[in-house]
This record gives sequence, C-alpha cells and structure tokens, in this order.
Amino acid sequence: MSITPMWRVDRDGSMFTDKKAAEEYDRMLELAGNISSLLEDNFEINEELAEEIGLMFAKNKDTFAKAFKGKPDLVLEIGQASEAENNAEDEAEDEAAA
Repeated sequence: MSITPMWRVDRDGSMFTDKKAAEEYDRMLELAGNISSLLEDNFEINEELAEEIGLMFAKNKDTFAKAFKGKPDLVLEIGQASEAENNAEDEAEDEAAA
C-alpha cells in the first residue's frame, strides 16, 4: 500500500499532492479575496460579482502586471481566453447531458 501526502487549502477545501501548488493556489485565493473586498468597499456591487472579478484578476495577475507595464493589449487576450474556456465548458456539459 502506498501513501500519498495531501495538502488541503482551508479557504475552499481544495486538495493538492504538491505543497508548492497548494501554497500558490492559497495565495491566489487570498489575492482574489482582497480584490473582492476592495471592490465591495469602493463600489455598489453584489458580492458574487465582486468574487468573480477578484478571481479573474488573481488568476491572470501575471498578464495584468505585463499590461500595467506597457502592454495593454494583453488584457484583451484574457477576455478571449475566458470566452474560449466558457465555450469548452458549455460543450462538455452538453455532451454529458446527451
């Protein structure tokens, strides 16, 4: 019998077999939470939308950093990648339902 060490992220219960990946994911969730709080504190925005925006920024932090340093067109690529992801998810759901 083999034993596989697992790391659980307390914020959402996600499980990882790699400690570094778990810590990176936890930092991403922390950044997303802080962005969400910032949005809620400064704008009249519902909590769910603030969380979605926070996650989008946190997941794409490297691209945003490059965009802020002078490559603004990179931000448009985030939208295109998200749209492609959503289309793939929709197709997978349709296939599962069939």
